[in-house]
Amino acid sequence: MSRTRFTRAELESYRDAVVPDLLPGPGQELRLLFVGINPGLWTAATQTHFAHPVNRFYPALFAAGITDHAIDPAAGMSDADRDHLRSRGIGISNVVHRATARADELSKAELVEGGAQLQALVRRLRPRVVAVAGITAYRAAFGLPKAVAGVQPADPDDWGDAQIWVVPNPSGLNAHETVASLAEAYGAAARAAGVID
Repeated sequence: MSRTRFTRAELESYRDAVVPDLLPGPGQELRLLFVGINPGLWTAATQTHFAHPVNRFYPALFAAGITDHAIDPAAGMSDADRDHLRSRGIGISNVVHRATARADELSKAELVEGGAQLQALVRRLRPRVVAVAGITAYRAAFGLPKAVAGVQPADPDDWGDAQIWVVPNPSGLNAHETVASLAEAYGAAARAAGVID
């Protein structure tokens, strides 16, 4: 898709759309699974995770050395960019797969159901590290109201052997974070996963 602008009506037409997970192919190891809360409308329109132009996810990956080049997903990620992430052992999923304008449109029940589905995916794919981007959604999805950012205690019955991290949400709505602070958090998870040294 070559568009980088959408009207409000165009974006609204993607409400409740689903964006497929970005996962390594056969024979590729999944080292680090980033997990968003749910797709935004821009993400649904471009079928590219974290695609909104003010989202800092990809700038933070580049700043941390997780990718070797800057990725601009606002018009839709290229196949070469997807292949680059997969070749590095990186995948992307969401707690809830339904697109909304804002994450606070999700119900607690949706988050809990999505959390259970995420745990099943993790047990099946066996990533080294799962990095959930958003403490509020993590608390709601897994019934852990006092969870804090960083490495989480994880029951192997729920998560298999994966190490679970909560990292900051890269949305432009999260004014507390910068590309530099996101890169620091994402880099720590990537080092734990063996993606970077």
